[in-house]
Amino acid sequence: MNMPLHDLWPAMLPGMWAAGWLAFLLAVPLALAVDYLLGEPPAAWHPVVWMGKALQWWGDRLAPAVPVARDFKVFWRSALVWYALAAIVLIVAWGIQHLVLMLHAFLAMALLALLLKPLLAWRMLHDEVLAVDVALGQSLPAGRAQLARLVSRDVSALTAGQVRESAIESLAENLNDSVVAPLFWFALLGLPGAALYRFANTADAMWGYPGMRGGRYWQWAGKWAARADDVLSWVPARITALLLAVVARGLPFSTLARQARKTPSPNSGWPMAAMALALNVRLAKPGVYTLHSKGRRAGPLDTRRAARLGTQVVLAMVPVVAGLQLLVLVGVAWAHA
Repeated sequence: MNMPLHDLWPAMLPGMWAAGWLAFLLAVPLALAVDYLLGEPPAAWHPVVWMGKALQWWGDRLAPAVPVARDFKVFWRSALVWYALAAIVLIVAWGIQHLVLMLHAFLAMALLALLLKPLLAWRMLHDEVLAVDVALGQSLPAGRAQLARLVSRDVSALTAGQVRESAIESLAENLNDSVVAPLFWFALLGLPGAALYRFANTADAMWGYPGMRGGRYWQWAGKWAARADDVLSWVPARITALLLAVVARGLPFSTLARQARKTPSPNSGWPMAAMALALNVRLAKPGVYTLHSKGRRAGPLDTRRAARLGTQVVLAMVPVVAGLQLLVLVGVAWAHA
């Protein structure tokens, strides 16, 4: 196949979907295969690491070192910097994607998959969560130390059961943030969509903390980043919960919705509640929320069951993304008919 991708589709279909729908279709399973076989690229070549460094540099200059009340100047400065960095991410991702789609078919497919891979991370999340149980088998302090790699909360007083619950919660929440949401936005907007989402999610993780963190006060400096992530994660979080319900062979939606609303976050409660119901375990953050309070205490086998359910959701996203891409293609064709 020596013909460039943009020659394979009718000229009436503009933009990236006309140029390479097949490349976008195959990029997802190829990227997931690379993730499974190779894991994360070195930090020096990782675009999410680059995003984090830029956010760290600006955050140190935007967030005050002491708490302040209603600092709208800090809020708007931070929002403008967020927009500027997001624009850079979009422009770079679009430019790279445009160049890739000018290449021959199979090379374009392979490069698009390699570029998508760093914007999703299932193998690393899967392995890190299972490592919590391995560490707990050694000692409670070891389990807490391993969990601290996954969560931002204080783990020093957690019991073994609470460590395990937190690991399962982290897997469910990050199943959305690290896989489902990037693939959802890739399906709609291509590489720029996935890159924008990972930027927004990284900004929320680094700036969206409601108080003091790392010697900086983020209540106002991180408010825009937190709200932007909420908006971009709203639909994917519910897709994650629905897919968990499907692979768990049916969960009552009314029960799922009721449990999801118990968490302060408008989004993270959905995949966490779905996981709690699917495993029939109780998941809680002490003093904040309890999901599926009638469930049993999570045991070692539940962490592995959660990882298996997560893998099934990741695989289920492949046809979901294909369906979304097809809908976009049909919509673009209809609009330009």
